[in-house]
Amino acid sequence: RDAPTSSSSSSSSSPPHRPPFPPPLQSHDYEPDESEIWRAHQSMLHLRHRGAWWTPSKLRNAKQWALTFAIGAVQAVIASRCNAWSRRLSGWKFERVGALLEERRRDRSLHGADAAGVPGEDEGYFDFYGGTDDVATASLHSNSALASDSQFFFRSLFRSPFLAYLFCQTLFALLAAAFSYLEPLSAGSGIPEIKVYLNGVAVPRIMRAKTLLCRTLGCVFAVASGFPVGMEGPMIHSGAGVAALLSQGCGGVRDFRNDKDQRDFVSCGAAAGVASAFASPVGGVLFSLEEGASYWSTRLTWRAFFCAMVALATLYGIRNRESSWGQTDVDNLFSLGEFTAIGEGSSNYSIWELAVFAVLGCIGGLIGACFNAASEHLTLWRIKHVNYCKKRRVLEVLLLSVLTSCVSFLMPRLWNRCTALPTDVQGWNNQQKELMAELLPFQCLSGKEYNEVASLYLVDADVAIRQLFHFRETGLTDAPTFSSAAIFLFFVPYISLACIVYGIGIPSGLLVPSLLTGASFGRLFGHLLHMLDHTSGTFADSGTYSLMGAAAIMAGFSRMTISVTVILLEATGNMQYVLPLMVTVMAARFTGNLFNEGIYDATIHIKHYPLLEQEVPGVAERHEIVAGQAMTSAVKCLRPVERVGVVYDLLRYTSHGNFPIIDTAVSSILYGTTSRSMLCTLLDRRAFCHDKDGYSSDRFLESKRLLPLVQWETIERQYPEYPTIETIELQPGDRQRWIDLRPYANTAPYTINETASIQRTYRLFRTLGLRFLCVTNHHNQLVGIITRKDLLPQSLWETVMRGRNAHLG
Repeated sequence: RDAPTSSSSSSSSSPPHRPPFPPPLQSHDYEPDESEIWRAHQSMLHLRHRGAWWTPSKLRNAKQWALTFAIGAVQAVIASRCNAWSRRLSGWKFERVGALLEERRRDRSLHGADAAGVPGEDEGYFDFYGGTDDVATASLHSNSALASDSQFFFRSLFRSPFLAYLFCQTLFALLAAAFSYLEPLSAGSGIPEIKVYLNGVAVPRIMRAKTLLCRTLGCVFAVASGFPVGMEGPMIHSGAGVAALLSQGCGGVRDFRNDKDQRDFVSCGAAAGVASAFASPVGGVLFSLEEGASYWSTRLTWRAFFCAMVALATLYGIRNRESSWGQTDVDNLFSLGEFTAIGEGSSNYSIWELAVFAVLGCIGGLIGACFNAASEHLTLWRIKHVNYCKKRRVLEVLLLSVLTSCVSFLMPRLWNRCTALPTDVQGWNNQQKELMAELLPFQCLSGKEYNEVASLYLVDADVAIRQLFHFRETGLTDAPTFSSAAIFLFFVPYISLACIVYGIGIPSGLLVPSLLTGASFGRLFGHLLHMLDHTSGTFADSGTYSLMGAAAIMAGFSRMTISVTVILLEATGNMQYVLPLMVTVMAARFTGNLFNEGIYDATIHIKHYPLLEQEVPGVAERHEIVAGQAMTSAVKCLRPVERVGVVYDLLRYTSHGNFPIIDTAVSSILYGTTSRSMLCTLLDRRAFCHDKDGYSSDRFLESKRLLPLVQWETIERQYPEYPTIETIELQPGDRQRWIDLRPYANTAPYTINETASIQRTYRLFRTLGLRFLCVTNHHNQLVGIITRKDLLPQSLWETVMRGRNAHLG
C-alpha cells in the first residue's frame, strides 16, 4: 500500500490515461531499510576504519557543518541580490513617474495654470496626453496631417504620469506571471509547501532548481510591480530549495542522499531564509521549529542556528563591503527601525496598557479571521474558474495589476491635500529626519509639502512601515504626520487588495503586507485613543500602537506566536516591548482560532495536502478507535522468493510505494517489507535467479542462498532518481525466473498491534515520520497496513461511520 494514498491499477496493453488531478502524493522514507545488504555495508565500514582516529562518521559530521555553512552563505547572497534588484526596479519606476509629475507641474506653471479660467495643476493626471492642455488642444484642432497627430499621440502617451506608472506596474506583473507560467508550483509564498514537505510529504517538484529559480526571480518582479506582496515567503522557500539542492549532490557532496538528511537540511535552509529576509536569525530558528518542522532535535537546533547566523553574517559582509567591513550599516538590511524611549529611563507605555494591547490583539485576530475566510473563498473560486488554465492565471494577474495601479494612484489623487513638512525637528533623531525625506510631494510643492496618502502608497513597503512606526505622536502637542483619515484611506483599500491578490499566479509572500496592514491599523487605533483622551498624553505614542497592531495582524493572519514575537523584537532592537508583544500576539491567536485556522493551514487543506497535525484529530479523542479499525486490510503482499512476473505485474498495475513480505510457509508470518524503488532497481539490474540455482516453487526457504546480486552502494547511488516500472522491459523467459528478496527486505519494520489505540498509533506514526505502519495480531501475522491517509480526520471519521453501520447491520 502506498503512502499516503493509493490508486487503482491500469491496463498494461495501453498507456494509462492522464488523470485530471495530480498523482497521489508520496511520503518520505526517514528510516533506512535494515536489510542484510545494509547491515553488511555498515559492518564493512566499521571493520575498515577500526581503531582509526579520523573515522567516516567524523568526516560526515565535518561535511555536514560545511554544507550547512554553504547553505546559509548562498541563501544570503540570493536574498541580497533579490532585494537589491527589487529596490532598483521600484526606484526606477518611482523616479520615472516622479520626473513626469515634476515636469507636468513645471509645464503648468510656465503656461499659467494658476491663472483664472485655466485648469489647475491637479487636473489632467489621468488624461492620455503628457503635455499641457493648451498644447494638446492646439494639436487636436490643427490642420496638420493625420500621421503627425498620431506621432504626437504616441510621444505624449509616454509623458503621462499615470500611464507610465500603469505601464511599469503591468510590465513587472506580467514578468512575474511569466515565471509562474513556466513553473506553476512557483506561485504563492511556498510556506505551505515547505510545511507539508517537512511534515513528511514529498511534494513533487517543490525542491527542484527550476522551481527555485522561477520563485526567486518572479518575486523580484512581483514586489516591484506594486502588488501588496513581499518576498519573505519566497525567501523561506529559497533557503529550503538551496538546502535541498546542495545536500543532494549539486555541490559535489553525495553523503546525504536520503530523505532524513534532506529534511534536516531543509529545516536549516528555512531558518536561513527567515534570517536573510528579516535579519532575524533567532526568529528564523523559531519559525522553522514552530511553523515548519514536524521532527526536531537538539542537534538540529544548533545546526539551524548556525545556518541562520552564517546567513546574517554574509548579509552584513555584502551590505557593508563599501566600508571595508568596518562598522555595520544595519539600515541596509530589512529593518523596522530602532525604537527609542521617549522619556528618560522609562518605557513608552504604561503597565495598565497591557489590557489595551490585549484588546488590540483581539481585534487583530478578528481581522485576521475575516481575511483568512475571505481568502479561502477566493482561493476556492480560483481553483474552480481560473487555476486550471495558465492563460487565465496570467489574465487575472494583468487585470489585478491594472486594479492595483488605479487604486494606488487614485487614492493620493482623491486625498488632494498638501501637508506642510515638519519644521520643528529639534527633538527628532536621525532616523526620523531620514524618514521625513521619504515623504512624497505628490501634487505638492517639493521640499515644503507632502501628500500623506501618496507617502504610504507610492513608497517601498518597509519605508511605509518605518514611517508608521517612528514618526512621533505622543498625544500631547505633536502634530500627526499621518492623519486618521489618510491612514483609513490607506488601510481599507490595501487590506482589500492584499486579500484579493493572495493566491494569484505570481510568487509572493504575505508577511510584509500583514506588517504594513497592521502598522496602519495600530496607528489608527492609537489616534482614536488620543482623541478619546483629548490629547492629554495618557496613552502610549502612536508608534507603539502601530507596532502592536503589526504584531496583532501578523499573528491574526498566520497564527504564529513565538516566531512573530522574536522576529519583531530582533527587527526593532528594543527589549522593552517583549511583554506587550507577547500579550498582543497571544490575544490575536486565541481570538482568530475561535473562528478559523491560519492562512497557511487553510491553504494546505484547500490543496488537500495530507498534513498530520501535532495534536491527534478530535474525532479520535471523541470516539474509541483502534488500529485494526483504521487500517487497510486489502494489502498486496509478496513472498520472500517470488517470480519476476509476479513482481513486475504488481508494480505495473498498482501505485503502492511499499509491499509487505510474508512467509507463507510459516502461517503468513510477517517477514519484512520492501519498497517500490528497491524492486524497480532489482528488476532494472536483472537480479534474477533460475530454478537450477536451487529455487523452485515448493522450496522457497531452503537453506541454500546465493550472495546478493546488488549491493547497498548501488541502490544508495540511485537516490532519488530510481528507475520506474515504465522504463523496465523484461526479456523473453524473464517472467518465469525467481527473484530472492530476502537480502533486500527490511526485516525490522515498525509494527503495531491491531488492538492499539488510534492515539498511540498516531503519535508513533507522526513522531517517527513513518511512511507506513504494519498492523499485526498477537501471532505476528500481518492483518493490515496504516498509511498517512488512514490517519487524516476525514478517514478517521469514515472509520467511525463504518463501525456504526456495522453495528446497525
